[in-house]
Amino acid sequence: MKNLINLVAVMTLSFFGCKAQTNQTPIKAEDISPLLIGETLPKATLQDADGKTIELETILKLKPTVLVFYRGGWCPYCNMQLSGLVKIEQEILDLGFQIVAISPDDFQNLKNTEEKDSIKYSLYSDKDGKFIKDIGIAFETPTMVKGYITTKGQKGKTSDVIPVPTVMVVDKEGKILFEYINPNYKERLSSEMLLAVLKTIKI
Repeated sequence: MKNLINLVAVMTLSFFGCKAQTNQTPIKAEDISPLLIGETLPKATLQDADGKTIELETILKLKPTVLVFYRGGWCPYCNMQLSGLVKIEQEILDLGFQIVAISPDDFQNLKNTEEKDSIKYSLYSDKDGKFIKDIGIAFETPTMVKGYITTKGQKGKTSDVIPVPTVMVVDKEGKILFEYINPNYKERLSSEMLLAVLKTIKI
């Protein structure tokens, strides 16, 4: 476990340097300042596919969580990642973890993503991207991306921020045990690596 986590920690630091407190949302994905392994997630209020609000701590206290932050249901790379998690969901459950995926998509788009990717695990909307800002993985939605989103028939308001695609493993108190953050949205954590990490984490 330590070797895997140290490897990801080194990768994260090489991408982003040391975490710095800032109130300004970065313009580029490479400029984010994410929370790091060992830190605890802040409180957050999310929306489910019906628009009902739920507190993050209520979700996390159920069991240790594989927390996936994706750009939106409009992103083909995100859909491939979400579909890949479907294929290994039972293995993740058997290891004692749950899967939770969060995006700044308007909640009205969540059911479409669930149906498109045959998802049974939970998807939530981070309205206005407040949570992804608080944990330091948000950057301004590029104008070209906003234009692309509009062509996909997304419902509701397009978020002014999107996350750098991120996978975190957190305990029931929200402490970060592992993370993979890559500013290159085309590169995602493989299912094999995720399962290898989960098998080494004692819960």
